[in-house]
Amino acid sequence: MVPVQFELLGQLTVSTAGRPIDPGPGKARLLLVTLLLHSNQTVPHATLLEALWHDDPPASAHANLRTYVRGLRRAFGPDEGDRLGHSPGGYRLRVGPLERDVDRFEAASERGREALATAGPAAARAEFRKALDLVSGPEPLSGLPLTPLLARRVAPITDLWLTVEEEHAETLLALGSAAEAVRRIGPLLERHPLRQRAWAQRMLGQYRVGNVAAALDAYRRARQSLRQESGVDPRPELTALHDDILHHRPHLAGPRGGPQPSPAGTGTPAAAAPDAPPDPHTPAPDPTSRLKPRQLPSALQDFQGRDQDVSRLDRWLDQALAPPGTPMIAAVSGMAGVGKTSLALHWAHRVAGRFPDGQLYVDLRGYNTGGVLPPEDALRGFLEALHVPQNRIPPDLKGRAALFRSLLSTRRLLIVLDNCRDAEQVRPLLPGPGSCVAVVTSRDRLTGLVVRNGARPLVLGVLAPREAHALLGSRMGVDRLGTDPDAADAIVRATGGLPLALAIVAARISEQPGFPLKAFADELCGAAGPLDALDEGEARQVFSWSYLALSEQAARLFRLLGLHPGPGLTVAAAAALAGTTVPGVAPKLRELTRLHLLTEQAPGRYAFHDLLRAYAAELAALPEYAKDRAAALHRLFDHYVHVAHPAGVLLQPQWQSFAPVARLAEPTAAPPADPEAAAAWFTAEQDVLPRLVAAAMDSGFEAYAWQLAWALTTFLAPRGLWQRQKEVQQLALAAADGTGDLTGRAVTHRLLARAYTRLGDLVSAEELLTRALAFHRELDDPAGQAQTLHNLMEVCYVQGLLDKAIVYGDEALPLHRRGGNRSGEARTLNAIGWVHATAGDYGPALARCSEALTHQPPGTDDNGRAATLDSIGYALDRLGRHGEAVRRYEEAIGLFRVTADRYHEAETLLRLGDTLLTTENPAAAREAWHAAAVILDELGDATAGDAHDRLARLDHAPADRGN
Repeated sequence: MVPVQFELLGQLTVSTAGRPIDPGPGKARLLLVTLLLHSNQTVPHATLLEALWHDDPPASAHANLRTYVRGLRRAFGPDEGDRLGHSPGGYRLRVGPLERDVDRFEAASERGREALATAGPAAARAEFRKALDLVSGPEPLSGLPLTPLLARRVAPITDLWLTVEEEHAETLLALGSAAEAVRRIGPLLERHPLRQRAWAQRMLGQYRVGNVAAALDAYRRARQSLRQESGVDPRPELTALHDDILHHRPHLAGPRGGPQPSPAGTGTPAAAAPDAPPDPHTPAPDPTSRLKPRQLPSALQDFQGRDQDVSRLDRWLDQALAPPGTPMIAAVSGMAGVGKTSLALHWAHRVAGRFPDGQLYVDLRGYNTGGVLPPEDALRGFLEALHVPQNRIPPDLKGRAALFRSLLSTRRLLIVLDNCRDAEQVRPLLPGPGSCVAVVTSRDRLTGLVVRNGARPLVLGVLAPREAHALLGSRMGVDRLGTDPDAADAIVRATGGLPLALAIVAARISEQPGFPLKAFADELCGAAGPLDALDEGEARQVFSWSYLALSEQAARLFRLLGLHPGPGLTVAAAAALAGTTVPGVAPKLRELTRLHLLTEQAPGRYAFHDLLRAYAAELAALPEYAKDRAAALHRLFDHYVHVAHPAGVLLQPQWQSFAPVARLAEPTAAPPADPEAAAAWFTAEQDVLPRLVAAAMDSGFEAYAWQLAWALTTFLAPRGLWQRQKEVQQLALAAADGTGDLTGRAVTHRLLARAYTRLGDLVSAEELLTRALAFHRELDDPAGQAQTLHNLMEVCYVQGLLDKAIVYGDEALPLHRRGGNRSGEARTLNAIGWVHATAGDYGPALARCSEALTHQPPGTDDNGRAATLDSIGYALDRLGRHGEAVRRYEEAIGLFRVTADRYHEAETLLRLGDTLLTTENPAAAREAWHAAAVILDELGDATAGDAHDRLARLDHAPADRGN
């Protein structure tokens, strides 16, 4: 076909070799648009009729459609006869790569996002400009009377264009070109006034060019537009930016310091400088200098068979890597236990050298009873492995997938996507066009992946007899296998060639070197029902054979371990299930691991295969084990609560606690002894505890459920894991509501509200806190009431309702006093002082914070005292008392270090550096900001960028500053 350029980002135009092509009148243009929006797909007649006439086609619609098709074919020319084809169901327009400006636009924008992640804003700006230069009108397909169906199809293109405009503005702001950002974002907001990100960019840009009045007016217009057109208020981020502008907070300053707004906020810059380009001598980071990911787990050393399957994968790889190259996705499917992962890892290690940029691996937990791994979580892991900074990882699945594809487009990587649930789970993780190869394993046949993504199916059956004999020989020795060939044949037939079953049998035989093979063959073949159709039911028979070979105590432990929700458990948890001690359970665990019924992932930590866990749980659910099952679950939850609760108190000693459920038995493990040990314990158990909360709720142990959730939240909240806190507290709230326990209901409502506050759902947070307050009042619990009012104060502060926030704080104070909670009273006094300080009321701020400090003598609540000192330092700095501010900040930093509160230590270091720079001490400012940057980088916090921005501005400041 002769290349044709289709331009949709503006008025519809078509051209070839610079010669315009006239598609014809209005309906013909709508037909072409419909086909372009479904390029290279057959568009059914019914869809075309709806696109042209909506729900009112004329009687001659089909004839008219054929007329428009003939006209388009004539317009394309006689040599383009196969460009617009017909099939029994409709019409199909063939469009070559990048013939549509939309495709070129998307490609350039993805390059921009990749550049932003790897090379910095200057390179990203160049790519975003290439994309935006393709836009030729105010809207995609401007001037065409789009029907509702076409309007729906065009909407994502419009959204993509607007997003790239905003991303471009982001790079302009990062590079100090605030005036240009304001100029470009203005027309966008005139047509799309509900884009809150664009409003934020306009506000920040106006502020940075010194026009504070215009920045504040932009917020007023944004709020007015949002309320009038959608009935919502600005998001918390926009409200917070407005507050930052009102108070001229230092972090708003642009690169190189930027122009400073006038103190009066009149809009006249005190020192306006033109936008400056980035320093051309500053080298961009070289992504090739990074360590390449090498994530493949170890492969089986005694892998046997699958020669034809390996050869097929080799052939597909040769085709994929040979010029011009075609993307390769191998979909390896088969029943559980057939060896999909073993084959994938064996082959991946064989060919790893052909992928110079490394290998990625993830277990997607597709059939794990604890839930599948969300694709956005898998993408985060991959992006981190490719060295994308935390603050540049998009928050949504679509953004992460787009960035991942962009990063892969210039690399040659091998990606193993193991144990996926279905095509939908794995599709966002697939590479786009390029030289990367993906191997996907699943019990599902992944037909959708084959049909829609061109994956090559590789369905694994059971091993052939020769391969099964080789596997047995590699595990138990060829000589042993040769002692009785007939018995060996009988074993292979009985296991049906299922690799997992063969491995279990081989382990059992190896445990009894003196037994003849015939004894094992007779025992296996005598099991109920022949293994002639090896599905999961047949595998269960193999498991039962191995289970029956266990000692009585090991068999009981195997059943009880099926009650644990996974993904892993400790020796102490196993002992709790069994109702014994750690030394007492250890021999049974060793017996299970020897027979491959359990895997020791790390010293003292065990895991089941999915099928084995399910089989063990089925056994435990048998009626004859009902009493043992209920008692074991009770011991399990008791064990975790009485380790987790004291660990939580160690992590958050200032939190209002409660007496946990009474201890059921002697502990199988001592709780952590100090905060460091508590943090390590929660780190190891953070994937287990949410499942235990759900399991306790489902099993009727609701009190344990909400108390485990409270303990886990002491770990999640300080780390900013708000989404996980929300999920676990939603379960906990349902459990507490089920018990009717007022303490549990109050606690869970309040902790769920805190998660909603951090996630920006302030309406839900306020509703939950209101109910929590009612519960605490019914309990006559002044401490709980005071803490809840403190949390309501936080919600109002984020909403910008500063007066209401102070009212809540004032209401909390007498309740703290009534309950004798001097630490809580001091923290609320400090919070009130901070609200006054951020509002510019520095006198009342200092009064409240100074009063707080009298309730926080050294050695009582050091963390709360540190926060108060930080607030005092902030107010003193704003009053120009910089020397006093520095001393307060330094005291706060010392206490934050004593209490291991690294996040707030970093925040105070940033403020200390700001004050030191004001006092003409850039060397000390640099030292403070560098220390903050190190902490925030280690925590992976997005605000690390603030520290690095300050350091960069200092690097570009005049050399004689401070002399």
